[in-house]
Amino acid sequence: MAWCGGSSGREGEAGALDGGRDPDGSAGQPPSRSDRRLYFVLMTICIGLFVLSWAVLDRYSATAAVVVSVVALAIPPFAAIIANAASAADRRRP
Repeated sequence: MAWCGGSSGREGEAGALDGGRDPDGSAGQPPSRSDRRLYFVLMTICIGLFVLSWAVLDRYSATAAVVVSVVALAIPPFAAIIANAASAADRRRP
């Protein structure tokens, strides 16, 4: 087995350069259908908020447009966490 780039240099030990994969090379389970649907809904809401803020709200209040944009900026990290939760749970050691 090749060296994974871990700090100790031992073979087979998960390191920082192996992309978080198991020693056998699997990346875990793909997201479930409901997780993918929730990710899609959250990202659709995010894009919708950006369009709403700068196409509509900007005409009435620049402050409101900035506030809505900040709310929209907070959505993608949570969407990514939800999408990756299934595969991350499989990588946890018992």
